[in-house]
Order: sequence, then C-alpha cells, then structure tokens
Amino acid sequence: MSSIAPALETLCRRIAELGGVEVTALGILDRAGQLSLAAPGRVSPNGACRLVRAADGWIAMNLARDEDRELVPVWLGGEDIEAGVAGRRRRELVADAELLGMPVASVGEIAAAPLEPPRLRMAAPALRARRPKVLDLSALWAGPMCGAILAAAGAEVVRVESLSRPDPTRIHTPELFARLNGAKAELALDLSRDEGKAQLRASIRDADVVITSARARGLASLGIDLPTALGARPGRVWVAITGYGLFGEGAMRVAFGDDAAAAGGLIRSTPDGPEFLGDALADPVTGLGAAAAALTALAKGGGVLVDAAMARCAAGAATLCGLGRAA
Repeated sequence: MSSIAPALETLCRRIAELGGVEVTALGILDRAGQLSLAAPGRVSPNGACRLVRAADGWIAMNLARDEDRELVPVWLGGEDIEAGVAGRRRRELVADAELLGMPVASVGEIAAAPLEPPRLRMAAPALRARRPKVLDLSALWAGPMCGAILAAAGAEVVRVESLSRPDPTRIHTPELFARLNGAKAELALDLSRDEGKAQLRASIRDADVVITSARARGLASLGIDLPTALGARPGRVWVAITGYGLFGEGAMRVAFGDDAAAAGGLIRSTPDGPEFLGDALADPVTGLGAAAAALTALAKGGGVLVDAAMARCAAGAATLCGLGRAA
C-alpha cells in the first residue's frame, strides 16, 4: 500500500485530531494474514477482480460472488470473458452490468474528488453533551471500519446483523471481523420478516448516528425513508457507504473494493495497461474517510448525510497520491 500511504496517513491524522483514535493500533487497515493474497497485477490480490481491455479502454470486473460468475454468459453472450469484452465499448459494458447488478467499472471513470466524503445538510443540527449512540447496519469492510473507529472514539455502537444475510466477513476473515466489530454490542434481527424490520426502525429512532452499506432501494425494502429518518431526530448523522453515491446517476450500481478503486483511478499505470495497487483499496480509504466525516459532523452538531461513495473516495485518494487516470 506504499503508493497510497499519503492518503491513508492524511485520513488517520484527521481521525486522531477529531476523535483521539490511533487507527493503526486497531489492526483494521488491511487483510494481510487473513486471506491468501497474491502480488497485485492485472488480477486483484484476492483473485476476484480482473482488469480486461475493451474496445476503447479498460474495465474492472469483480466476480467475487457466485451470482456474478453465473451472469457472465448473460452479460457477454458467452463464457469467453476476454473475447466478449474486447469487441464492446466500456460504457455499454458498464450499463449492461448495472442492469444485471454486477460490479463492473470503467477504469478511471471518476474524476478528481475530495479525500473526505461530502456532508450534505439534511436536517437541523443539535447540541450533544452525551456519548453518541451509533447503529451500525453495514457489512464487509468499509462501513464496519467506520463503526469501529467511532467505537474507539468513545461512541456506544450497536451492530445489527441480518439473520437471513449474515456478514460474509465473519466467515472469510474472522480475525478482521473481530477487530472491526469486537467493541460493538450486537443485535441480530430477521430482516426478512415484518417484525424484524419494525425492530430495526425502532432502533434507528434512538440512534444519533446510523451507518449503512445498502443502496437506496435496499433501504426502501426495509421500510426506511431516508429524509424522514434524518429529520426525525435533530442532529442525526447518517453515513451511507455505497459504490457511486446514494442519489443520482450510479445510485443503482453495485461495487466492491477492487472495482471501485479502479473506477476512481486508484491503480498503477504501466506501458501495457493498468494494474492493481493493493487489496480492495477503496474499502480502507472509504472507511477512514467516512469516519473522519462522521466525527466532523458530530462536532458540528450533525443533521447531515455523509455520502461516502467508494469510487469517489478512491478518486480522492488517487488525486492526493498523484496517480494518473489510466484508461
């Protein structure tokens, strides 16, 4: 990660200033020793994401899930990935993947962005003299990292896990899972049932900070109306971890750490094409950026949405580190 060290160090210093947290001591910045990771190249270190040349440049396709691998013939019209991608333009490939819910990105598609995600004013601020209550509804890496940092900063964090869709990190990287979630209380809910959704909404009503890693459609399926949820509690901070933003163009797109990093240009340019720089780099960059933005929002009275789009956070890191937007 040496190439993106300036971005990580900048965010860690910001968090130390805001919350007094030494992030490096938490052991949550990488997955070394947790997964079998190869050297970064045209294929990501975890082996799930690859960079493939299209007719007008490069794309990143992430096949981490069984359903994505099964959809390849539908997406490309055949099993041969290289041949299926080579004759098509990137915009068309990304658009078709979006319709199928596949994590595919055009390399360097996101322009320069701020390192810390934006804070959007959504409700009135409020003074807060007590320990903030955080409800962490996120999964995988970036969102739970944000929750872990808030817990280390003194917040009371409750982690919600769906009984019907448990966090894959618990199984695949149990040590990292423990580091990310060990300081949080746990609330297990069956979110496939109306009773579980009602319990979730009741828990949200009492929270000063809510962390999610679902798209707007996923929140709506749980009966959560974001403007209403934000306005119901003065000073609330909502941290939304998504691939390309909670609203607007790209709000329906799926993304994970490697393809989002490629979208933001957080990659290495070589004469033969782009290569990955490290393991799922958009995750730690987004987790740090979201935590910094949340701590800033709390210090200013809250009432904001932290729109932590992974691809934009990656673009912010790439900009700070002087990386070119290889296409």
